[in-house]
Amino acid sequence: MATAADHASFLPPVLTFLSAAVIGVPIFRLLGQSAVLGYLVAGVVIGPSGLSLITEPETARSVSELGVVLLLFIVGLELEISRLISLRRDILGLGTLQLGLCALALGGLGFLTGLSAGAATVIGIALALSATAVALQLLEERRDLASPYGQRAFAVLLFQDLSIVGILAFLPLIAQTGPSGGGEAWIGTALQSAGTAVAAVIGVVLVGRYGLNPFFRLLAASGAREVMTAAALLVVLGTALLMEEVGLSMAMGAFLAGLLLAESNFRHQLEADIEPFRGMLLGLFFMSVGMSIDLTLVMQNWLGLFLATLGAILIKVALVAGLFRLFGSSWLDGLRGAAVLAPAGEFAFVLLPVGQELGLVDGPSGRLAIALAAITMLIGPIGAKVLDGVLSRRATAPLEPEHEVIEDAEARVLVIGFGRFGHILNQVLLAQGLSVTVIDKDVEQIRSAARFGFRVYYGDGTRLDVLRSSGAGKAEVVCICIDDPEATLKIVDLVHAEFPAARTYVRVFDRVQAIEAMGRDVDYQIRETFESALAFGRATLEALGLSAEEAARTVDDVRKRDLARLVLQQAGDPLDRADPLRSLVRIKPEPLTAPLHASHGLNPETEDIIARERAGADG
Repeated sequence: MATAADHASFLPPVLTFLSAAVIGVPIFRLLGQSAVLGYLVAGVVIGPSGLSLITEPETARSVSELGVVLLLFIVGLELEISRLISLRRDILGLGTLQLGLCALALGGLGFLTGLSAGAATVIGIALALSATAVALQLLEERRDLASPYGQRAFAVLLFQDLSIVGILAFLPLIAQTGPSGGGEAWIGTALQSAGTAVAAVIGVVLVGRYGLNPFFRLLAASGAREVMTAAALLVVLGTALLMEEVGLSMAMGAFLAGLLLAESNFRHQLEADIEPFRGMLLGLFFMSVGMSIDLTLVMQNWLGLFLATLGAILIKVALVAGLFRLFGSSWLDGLRGAAVLAPAGEFAFVLLPVGQELGLVDGPSGRLAIALAAITMLIGPIGAKVLDGVLSRRATAPLEPEHEVIEDAEARVLVIGFGRFGHILNQVLLAQGLSVTVIDKDVEQIRSAARFGFRVYYGDGTRLDVLRSSGAGKAEVVCICIDDPEATLKIVDLVHAEFPAARTYVRVFDRVQAIEAMGRDVDYQIRETFESALAFGRATLEALGLSAEEAARTVDDVRKRDLARLVLQQAGDPLDRADPLRSLVRIKPEPLTAPLHASHGLNPETEDIIARERAGADG
């Protein structure tokens, strides 16, 4: 049986990590730097090259990689499949060119400095990959993941994760020194690995598409929230492990799981459950990278490592910025994207040891390359911060319109939803030259809204963080113009609770939802077809010979009668107010003016239906 001392032995390293995080990160945030840098420096301090409070950083990294896994899961949750399809050009085109050109340039530079062809290839590929965790963390801190350059950067990172299986299969091929038949065997092995990976992905997609929602629905019915949390972790980590077993990255598996659940009814609950684990484990990952930096080796080779770090970052920034520009980004956005992709990736710590095992990279070169990769992850956030400051000053000059940072928006009107209703509303607002921010989670609607010259934000309006970042706290009016009645009422509740100064103008679907909106004290509500039907009726009356004034009076009278009935229906009776669902079910279309004659059917079947309806009403 474990003793108290055995349990207590786990506490010192845990307390060390927690202390390093709560001391290091706030200091660097106060200095205006990224939290990533705080974690990395904290890792250097507590690691073997610093105070030696943690002597085995490899153990910490094996656990902390789960932070990257959970980060990719949350990114997948926030990215709909339609959005992923719209990124296919950037994933396949931009991603391929970035990895190929950067690997060629960095590997070629290594070959010119004396590395063997095999070592130059491995190191070039390892440094060409980007740090998914660093890049996404920087984009999240800036709230730029939904921006055009953020989406392009994410597409590159996604392609890199997809390419890992191919890279790992490629390394043994270039290490093969036997007869030519050996190369064919390796090709067969690579094709078999690729086939296994594709089959696993298809299996995960099928299970996720048809099994996850019923699974979570069953668990939700139990009412045990901790079981939902356990199920979320089971899905994420199980998918990640499966992908790792077939040669893909764990992060890729987690992203796939998140993507499959992106449209689930349980999406927001899953994100809330995973977020605390993601934040702590991701911080641990950054600290483990800091601990892997061998300061003795760095001091002995400081000049060479400094020049190599500077050269690697500048080469990647130049190439990536040029590629972003080629794919439609502005130069400023290209530089922003290049800055977050400049640090070497987590997979450098996988590829370089594999290269050493295969004999492609010798021991000294491998250790220096690992140190170089870690230093780029340390320097990268600083460079990105400096570049941001320079570009911010540059962006003040009206030489080239750039992507506007949504957090700084002070639009008077926030429009949620750019469908057929929101489109017409924005025509009116545009005619008066009002400052407007539009948010929508449909890619095609975002493209349409961009033509209006408004600030456009890709996101789900039912999310509080999306409302905050899109400027709801500064908007005078929040116009809710989405189709989903349930989501509409959820947004109303969020705005009233978090942004009480903003007025809520709501487009509702029908009479039932209008009464629900009135019960929530919205400032204005209108049924999507009500006014258009009144206008249609007015035109019909005029076509039948009524004067325009008489037709208008009739329509106004109907409008007033309808409003009065809405108020009465909202009040209901005491029995109905005790059961809102019962009250809403009883709301049926009723004439606002007494009919001149009783209805009658034109055939026996219709008469039978009318008779049964009258009997039900009398009963």
